[in-house]
Amino acid sequence: MKRTLQILAFLTTILILVSAACIIPSSITPTPTPTLEPQPTPEPLIDDSENDLIGRDNLLISLYQQVNPGIVAIGVFSEESGSGLGSGFVLDTEGHIITNYHVIRSASELEVDFPSGFKTRGEIVGTDSDSDIAVIKVDAPAAELHPIPMGDSNSLQVGQTVVAIGNPHGLNGTMTTGIVSSLGRTMQSLHEAPGGGAYFTAGDIIQTDAAINPGNSGGPLLNLDGEVVGINVAIQSNSFDMGGQPVSSGIGFAIPINIVKHVTPQLISDGHYDYPYIGISSLDEINLFQREVLELPQSTGVYIIEIVPNSPADNAGLQGGTEVGSSSYPKGGDLITAIDGNEVRNFNDLISYLMHNKNPGDTVVLTIIREGEQISVDLTLSKRPQSK
Repeated sequence: MKRTLQILAFLTTILILVSAACIIPSSITPTPTPTLEPQPTPEPLIDDSENDLIGRDNLLISLYQQVNPGIVAIGVFSEESGSGLGSGFVLDTEGHIITNYHVIRSASELEVDFPSGFKTRGEIVGTDSDSDIAVIKVDAPAAELHPIPMGDSNSLQVGQTVVAIGNPHGLNGTMTTGIVSSLGRTMQSLHEAPGGGAYFTAGDIIQTDAAINPGNSGGPLLNLDGEVVGINVAIQSNSFDMGGQPVSSGIGFAIPINIVKHVTPQLISDGHYDYPYIGISSLDEINLFQREVLELPQSTGVYIIEIVPNSPADNAGLQGGTEVGSSSYPKGGDLITAIDGNEVRNFNDLISYLMHNKNPGDTVVLTIIREGEQISVDLTLSKRPQSK
């Protein structure tokens, strides 16, 4: 009996403790559960209704029918490298065709094939190894010459739909679509710098995911108004077909048409175009590690590593790095932050401004930071020297 009373007393104590643990003191107010307000359903970014898709189809069909008569396939015959293929488009009713310099670089003979089936020979009029542009001329009936209007590449925006038409792998009149993936890329040009082993830079390049393959080179990149906004020039790829040709990986590049409009008249009149030249070796971009080891005040700008002797930069008194420490780059060089009052964030900003706006003989004002002090330097541009 005594044992039973002890067990009951123990259980009673447990019940009291459990009950006490569940009691909320009157001085504490429970936190209310938040109520989420219903959110409005966002409007779709793309109208994928049947009518919209039909409208897009009709737009692309109309665009192709409008511009394809002015797009040509170029057959290249070379004593050095055999035969090759490329694309081009009609510039004017005088028979001038625009294509890439690398398409016709080693050509001894050119054949130009029109979508109608008409074929003729082409003659090289002018070449530009810096921006990879060439102009050829054909003798063709007026009915075959359908110039394609040029747009404004400065108005392009990332995400904008673009269309490529050309001659990939010999498949004439092939059309692919994509978007502008990025703007303001730089790439190595075909103009070798003096001394060998280095090449000048082409700037303001358009990146697109429209499928571009060997044979597309020289063909137009178009906006949805049927205007040429770029010339397809190259792809970046780690994959190759059985013939050793690179396969499109969704990273293609095009020369902006505004550079073409700037250069082409001189190519037709003089056969060549001279780009402005400063005469520096520099960093394309400045990362945080480089900023720290070079002791720079900011991560934007063009840091000068080296000055070419007797160049405009040398004559203007610009300074490259001289102090060699543990870094791969010499410290103490000038940092260019603006040109003619326009901000320079990286090397592309500098080279693009020069290519679009300046000619050899022009004077520019560079804003630089030297030893922590901002100063202005007048520099007279010359033309890019040829390799010997």
